[in-house]
Amino acid sequence: MAGQNTLTFTDGGFDQDVLRSEVPVLVDFWAEWCGPCRQMAPTIDVVANEYAGRVKVGKLDVDSNGNTAMRYNIRGIPTLLLFKGGQVVEQRVGAIGKSEVQKMLDSHVRDQKPAEVR
Repeated sequence: MAGQNTLTFTDGGFDQDVLRSEVPVLVDFWAEWCGPCRQMAPTIDVVANEYAGRVKVGKLDVDSNGNTAMRYNIRGIPTLLLFKGGQVVEQRVGAIGKSEVQKMLDSHVRDQKPAEVR
């Protein structure tokens, strides 16, 4: 179950929700059966809350949304991709801790003021 600020991305809405976003977007490519993915879930939820208004944070289930996973050549999960201006600017494969996720985000949101996230 996703946290209050953790979004759910799909193949159908990916371009609009992620690529056209005015703020950076962190996408967690995951699957229900993946142990390390489930291990990362609380970290993703905490980061979504802490960066609310500055970064969109969400999950994309690779089993239900295989087209987007193929499009970004996702071969292992969990994979975190950080998009900014429609481009991948950071990538991590495998379960990582909160501090590593924060490092991914901080260099891309440092000077950004909180905004209304749509």
